[in-house]
Amino acid sequence: MKKIISLSLLFIAIASLSAQETKHLVIISIDGFRSDFYKNEKWATANLKFLAKNGTIADDVRTIFPSVTYPSHTTISTGMLPENHGILYNTEISPAGKPGNWYYKHEQVKAKSIWEYAKEKGLTTASVSWPITINNPFIDYNLPEIWSFENPMDRRGATATYATPKGLFEEVEKNATGTLAINEYNLSSFQMDQNLGRMAAYLLETYKPNLLTIHLPNTDGAQHKVGRNGDLVNRAIANADNVVGKIYDALKRAKILENTSIIITGDHGFISTHTAIAPNVWLKNAGLYNKAFFFSTGGSAFLHIRNKNDKKTLKKVKQVLAELPIAEKQRFKIITEKQLRAFKADPNVNLAISAADGYSFTNTEKGAVYTQKIGGKHGYFPDNHKIYTGFIGYGAGFKARKQLPLINLEDIMPTALKLLNINVTDTDGIIVPGLLKQ
Repeated sequence: MKKIISLSLLFIAIASLSAQETKHLVIISIDGFRSDFYKNEKWATANLKFLAKNGTIADDVRTIFPSVTYPSHTTISTGMLPENHGILYNTEISPAGKPGNWYYKHEQVKAKSIWEYAKEKGLTTASVSWPITINNPFIDYNLPEIWSFENPMDRRGATATYATPKGLFEEVEKNATGTLAINEYNLSSFQMDQNLGRMAAYLLETYKPNLLTIHLPNTDGAQHKVGRNGDLVNRAIANADNVVGKIYDALKRAKILENTSIIITGDHGFISTHTAIAPNVWLKNAGLYNKAFFFSTGGSAFLHIRNKNDKKTLKKVKQVLAELPIAEKQRFKIITEKQLRAFKADPNVNLAISAADGYSFTNTEKGAVYTQKIGGKHGYFPDNHKIYTGFIGYGAGFKARKQLPLINLEDIMPTALKLLNINVTDTDGIIVPGLLKQ
């Protein structure tokens, strides 16, 4: 009798362990996500706070340099910093020193991605609106982030064209969202996040992928308009929170919630701004703009020397910055070559500047150095906690009521794959000690 009881207890224990195994992983990126969204009671985020309370959180996630969307999302999906994954900014730089084409093709990413590792393990993958995933052969069900180059407000046709498999966009329109109007699928409306959530929920219920990634962009746009605080930001994060609830409920309906781990994170935080600085006006006034230019990422600007062998111009630019009045020098900090190399930022750049609180940068070389610019920016050097993002881990692989002070953005990918029993060593990140159950 004792043996029977012992065996029964053993089987129960084994069944319990099996129930907690992570067979499905959902990574939700909320653009402009901040830890205070789940730590501060003033935000209308019941779903995020529920998951945070019953899961594992980080007080802060140190982002990358520059702290902008596309390089950050590529760091999340590869575990690499910009120099190693190849996405240095949101866009290419045109010959004139202005933003060029956006990065959007999988081939432009130099590093191995989370979807590739998953496919090597024989797992099923899906993605909704994740940056730079066009032509990604490792995503089975892919609705990439893309828009019409003729009419950027219209994302429907481009998404349909590049969806994998062919016809997937039409399938989710028919079964999840209904026929989408142009403003129901672009950044002008909170319906964008809602419809992306409906698409993700449909994929989870219909195909039950082992890995699903989704990017929700609306919270970024709200903070660009008004800064870190205000009704618009509260509405935007409440909207994203509602989408998180939709995805959670879809996992329950699909009967895979108990074997699912959910990660909610973001690409960067935000800093409220009142003034824009045009550093290229300094260069033009000094007669240097034909030899060098600052390329703005919002909160920072990277110095590009047009002739890479021109050491004299770099020295002259440093002199221009050093000779500015003290009041002007207090509005930014110089990011040295040593700091740039440590953060594996653009390897072609030896100097950058990062704006102080309240300030941002533009690319213009004309007009006044300073102009009023009310709103919010990111792109800053990541030594300011306002620019950090957040992390919630919930479900099969995470402890309940666990709190860590700080993790790094590049740590998310190897830690996430560990949940799926995939060990990755060739990344800039680490598997964060104490973050997972095992």
